Amino acid sequence: QVQLVESGGGLVQPGGSLRLSCAASGNIFSINVMGWYRQAPGKERELVATITSGSDTDYADSVKGRFTISRDNTKNTVYLQMNSLEPEDTAVYYCHHKQRRSVYMGWLFYWGQGTQVTVSS
Repeated sequence: QVQLVESGGGLVQPGGSLRLSCAASGNIFSINVMGWYRQAPGKERELVATITSGSDTDYADSVKGRFTISRDNTKNTVYLQMNSLEPEDTAVYYCHHKQRRSVYMGWLFYWGQGTQVTVSS
């Protein structure tokens, strides 16, 4: 089992910045991908950004150039630096972790409890 604890959400004005953190604990495998998803009211959950254990990254088109995902493998923690925030970024942000023992085995998936990000003047 893996536990994910998120922090860093809040209220920010348009154009502002926030940094989300997600710390993973438990039985963590070396092959893993951590990331952030978000869900706005009335909308489906969508991918924001992911980062592999080798630090390869992927971003949704809507956040490219504004958000940066990073990780500290010594702390099993992933970060999401969000700059130039827009009202459309308002959502609950969920930390996601998937892992597998080897490339021959299936993925195990875990979610954090979510943290609210509100962008409003």
